[in-house]
Amino acid sequence: MTRLLEIEHINAFYGYAQALFDVSLQVDEGEVVALLGRNGMGKTTTIRTLCRLLPYREGRIQFAGQDMSSLPPHKAANLGLGLVPEGRRCFFNLTVYENLIAAARQGEWDFQRVTQLFPRLLERREQMAATLSGGEQQMLAIGRALMTNPRLLILDEATEGLAPVIRQEIWAALHQLKQQALSILVVDKNLAELLPVAERCVIVEKGATVWEGKPAALDETVKARYLGV
Repeated sequence: MTRLLEIEHINAFYGYAQALFDVSLQVDEGEVVALLGRNGMGKTTTIRTLCRLLPYREGRIQFAGQDMSSLPPHKAANLGLGLVPEGRRCFFNLTVYENLIAAARQGEWDFQRVTQLFPRLLERREQMAATLSGGEQQMLAIGRALMTNPRLLILDEATEGLAPVIRQEIWAALHQLKQQALSILVVDKNLAELLPVAERCVIVEKGATVWEGKPAALDETVKARYLGV
């Protein structure tokens, strides 16, 4: 496989407080990688650093063959990072359709293809995002990221707080994206649904990478030690 993303020995800070201590992870073309860890252990901070929303002082981030160290967030996104942030951040004063086309870039993912993946969005096309359910807003956030035609789709807690039926729709969509060989980095607490999608897992604890391996190798001892399950 061709290496798409390589994060090597990253140290990052919020002001004077160090948040990441030597984090490393890789994502290959067409691979789904699960980023795991207990709450507050550095998963979202790793994603923020990758997307250039948080500066790092040491280490290296290379994406699609380019060094990311000096890039501002918008240029990192232009390289092909599609972020679905924690908290379903839609443009509430825009319609579903307007949300989807707001950041659209030319490519395979267009309005028709996104609404085939999430038919509810077609039904709600002219509805204001503020009036959608939480699950529909999450579908919209994922669809909006796909409309940028990313090389790497990044999902931070995409199913948190959603009704079970909506969670199943989102996991079914992720299985489809995996079959289409889209590279995905995903954070989620629901291991029962996450591990069948993931091809490799990376665990962070206290801002450091502490374990990496195939989902089948994530035994009860590892789960108890690092994930609290």
